Amino acid sequence: MLDIKWIRENPEKFDAAMVARANETRALELLAFDEEKRKKTALIQELQAKRNKFAQEIAVVKKSGGDAAALLEDSKKVNQELAAAESDFSIDEKLNEILAAIPNIPLASAPVGKDENDNVEIEKSGSPKNFSFAPKAHDELGENLKMLDFDQSALMSGARFSTLSGGLARMERALSNFMLDVALENNYTEVSPPNLVKSDAMRFSGQLPKFSEEAFSTSDGYWLIPTAEVSLVNLVAKKTLQESELPIRFTAYTPCFRREAGSAGKDTKGLIRQHQFKKVELVSITTPEASEAEHERMTNVSCEILRRLELPFRKILLCTGDMGFCAQKTYDLEVWLPSQAKYREISSCSNCGDFQARRGAIKFKNKDGKSNFVHTLNGSALAVGRTLVAILENYQNEDGSINVPEVLVGYMGGVKVIS
Repeated sequence: MLDIKWIRENPEKFDAAMVARANETRALELLAFDEEKRKKTALIQELQAKRNKFAQEIAVVKKSGGDAAALLEDSKKVNQELAAAESDFSIDEKLNEILAAIPNIPLASAPVGKDENDNVEIEKSGSPKNFSFAPKAHDELGENLKMLDFDQSALMSGARFSTLSGGLARMERALSNFMLDVALENNYTEVSPPNLVKSDAMRFSGQLPKFSEEAFSTSDGYWLIPTAEVSLVNLVAKKTLQESELPIRFTAYTPCFRREAGSAGKDTKGLIRQHQFKKVELVSITTPEASEAEHERMTNVSCEILRRLELPFRKILLCTGDMGFCAQKTYDLEVWLPSQAKYREISSCSNCGDFQARRGAIKFKNKDGKSNFVHTLNGSALAVGRTLVAILENYQNEDGSINVPEVLVGYMGGVKVIS
């Protein structure tokens, strides 16, 4: 959530940011509600002063044996006005409702653009393999191995679900362990968090109200996490940390659940876009001064995983029109898929600034004892299913077998080929 004080002091910058993010909200609309709220606050303070003054005057009159009836009547009217003003939250709720739907302000280093066509390639790593045969898609490879099932999964759960078995199920487990180990090497603390959370936890992390249609909810008010980011950020919700505790770095391997609303017709085959998938997530909690360096550090952890797996990928800096709701700057990592002859997203690493911290009341005290909001960052390291897709396609052999990346052989109990 944005700071209304900053918007009040920087209306032109706010409007320019909203234009860059293709959002129709403007400062004039917000500040009209803000002014009304401030007038109400001033009225409450004025009525409180009158109430206190009447209380003092009544005490003096009663002490001297005088008649305080008139003062009591006037005091009663003031108390009634004050009670009405203090119980009216309509302006506060309206302002908060608007603020909750406004995306984060992009950093100056985020390129201005409309969509993915305006993203900027930062670097490439590795070169796509030249196959001596026509490479197959991951879903065909997995089904031919009889280790990836869509039909029976659809029978039990519907579209966009799948079942892994045999060597591919083992590789999924190997990948998750490998990714967690790389995170631990980089001083992340492994966490096994709840996968069901309350609405407040979704709001604090920026998932509500914006993405309510994307998430699955239960009949008794819980939400299935769309990413472990939700749980990990909420581990410090409503806390005031000490600067000496920062940075805090969490990693978790969890299932994730998304409706994929609005994605009809997109990636309907295979593992790219599923309602249920697994992911290793990175979350950092740090000071404002350190967050940009932490963003580079986090992204490099995800890059390192892809490098060790020897998968060709590229690093993309997202433009303002393609960034996520909470982000002020985002790098996407895209891995090469031979069957599509293009790069596809496998990780997204974002610096959210104090956007989530304001929602979740996450602060820290500096050395001088002054409180300030922390900065939060999150990234995929990596989406396990999409990494499996990339391995199937990049490590396939003409006979349909799959070579195991060298770095995973130990995690696979010595297995070098899946067939």
